[in-house]
Amino acid sequence: MLSIGIVGLPNVGKSTLFKALTKKQVDIQNYPFTTIDPNVGVVGVPDTRLELLSKMSHSAKIVPTAIEFIDIAGLVKGAAAGEGLGNKFLANIREVDAIAEVVRVFEDEKITHVHKKIDPASDIEVINAELMLADLETVNKRTEKTKVNDPKAAIETSALRKLRSGLESGALAIDISLEDKEKKVARELNLLTNKEFIYILNASESQLKNGWGPDEKLQKAIGNNDFVIMTGTFELLLSESSAEERAIFLEEVGLKESRLDNLIKKAYHTLGLITFLTTGEDETRAWTARAGSTAPQAARAIHTDFEQKFI
Repeated sequence: MLSIGIVGLPNVGKSTLFKALTKKQVDIQNYPFTTIDPNVGVVGVPDTRLELLSKMSHSAKIVPTAIEFIDIAGLVKGAAAGEGLGNKFLANIREVDAIAEVVRVFEDEKITHVHKKIDPASDIEVINAELMLADLETVNKRTEKTKVNDPKAAIETSALRKLRSGLESGALAIDISLEDKEKKVARELNLLTNKEFIYILNASESQLKNGWGPDEKLQKAIGNNDFVIMTGTFELLLSESSAEERAIFLEEVGLKESRLDNLIKKAYHTLGLITFLTTGEDETRAWTARAGSTAPQAARAIHTDFEQKFI
């Protein structure tokens, strides 16, 4: 199952967001070999087609495709050097497929910001700098073990040099230009910044109502990555409300759907994924495939034989 790690500085709204997410948790019995820890939530990807198909087929159950969200303890400056939870934080985040970075943009005197000011662009720089420092350490350790003059290690040596140079200059590993064979080396290193990023801009309800958007400085920090503007406390309220209440609350702030649902969809998009559906009396189910897959390639998600014997 695909997983996304939720990271951020302390007091940015990560816990509220995660609580809202776990209210949307799917029936885990439909996903074998998965256990749920206190900081893990398996969330179904919203798809209105599933219910429509289920009614047509009189399906006994609906199984949406799902993403695992992992709430990772708050990151602090110096984590790469062992500050706060340090290495434990970094070990947890290495295992995820993508990183959802929660950034505080709301003002609230009752909730202290760890840096005593609201500066979302600066917060992104702090988090990403810690991730890059950890990656730089990984690259340096691998370099020490690589025989520089060994012709067999030429590709690895070249990749490590480019990665070190890029990270030292402040570039995320995913943005460093590498040849295809060098990219394989980067994947093997399981670098933190070689993952896809999606930014969650946690705004106040008044900011949401007034159509707040990132300024030029924040947009530059986000770059070309996907982002979602939401209010964590409002999303928690929605997750705890009935369908009728949700419709009223959404109308009050001028939204057509929950921004949390939008986040789940964008997370799927960030990972370059699409869904396809199967339906029958037993179940209507969504399956995951890579964007651009052919029908036989997509059918492999159901069973490996289907790709070879697809008609």
